[in-house]
Amino acid sequence: MHGSTDPHGRRSGIPAAATLVFGAAVGTAVYLVGRSVTPDYTAGLFGRHLIDAVRLKAQLGTALLALALIQLTLALWVYGRLPGAGRAPRRVGTVHRVIGALLFLLSVPITVHCISAYGIELTPARAAVHSLAGCFFYGAFAAKVLVVQSRRLPGWLLPLLGGTLVAAVAVSWYAAALWYFDGYTLP
Repeated sequence: MHGSTDPHGRRSGIPAAATLVFGAAVGTAVYLVGRSVTPDYTAGLFGRHLIDAVRLKAQLGTALLALALIQLTLALWVYGRLPGAGRAPRRVGTVHRVIGALLFLLSVPITVHCISAYGIELTPARAAVHSLAGCFFYGAFAAKVLVVQSRRLPGWLLPLLGGTLVAAVAVSWYAAALWYFDGYTLP
């Protein structure tokens, strides 16, 4: 037997564990690539360098956080968990998917710059939290893509991974964008 069946008739157990292991493998791969990179602190982002690149990443990171919060709101609406919103029209699911794709695409140049300019830093603690949250984001994203494509996985896995994505974006934003906007300090 490959696991128990949830109330919606979907299998749990081994497929859910395999999905989480896959996500962990993707996050670990991002970590290992980042640790193997020799940082180039002069690397540019869309033609911006040094402090201008940091400012642009903080701005793009803030846009990512806004998109993640929109994603969370739309997901709550789709699943009937948004108080007072009523039933979500069908197009809300489509908007949710489009914004999710946009969020992912916007994250890629930020991540490429972070890895090429800094690698995965484990000191100071702020940089470690930011780096690990980024790795966690890509692992959770990869696992969420598998969950969305499968009807065999338990229903609790999708909101868990979606919430993990929002949390990873928020933690990453706090440890980098807010740090920048707050004069290189954290509240």
